[in-house]
Amino acid sequence: MTVAKSLVCVVDDDESVRESLPDMLRKFGFAAEVFPSAEDFLASEQLGQTQCLVLDVAMPGMSGPDLQAELHQRRLAIPIVFITANGDASVRPSLMRGGAVECLFKPFSLTAFRDAVHAALQPTSRGPS
Repeated sequence: MTVAKSLVCVVDDDESVRESLPDMLRKFGFAAEVFPSAEDFLASEQLGQTQCLVLDVAMPGMSGPDLQAELHQRRLAIPIVFITANGDASVRPSLMRGGAVECLFKPFSLTAFRDAVHAALQPTSRGPS
């Protein structure tokens, strides 16, 4: 019997992030898919299968918070771990109020990243429906 791995999708316009994070996620035992934009993620077949979203805050076009709002509007309860290179600590509280499980500031440790994804996959972390 094969156990399905939790699908974690990474949405980030930074190619280096899209190359490195899926490898880490797979080492942690998750399935991983990457998208260069929020629009690409919304148009993907993975949208309905995603169990955790690792989402950059600032991207061209639709931002991470904009995607979070769109998912809420569509009543898709996907737990979100935000990642950002913006060192402004005032960003985190508003993202958390919006339902994010965590907001990590780049560069973040492997342990912090793993812990945030694990927290997002807990049943109590499902976003608003």
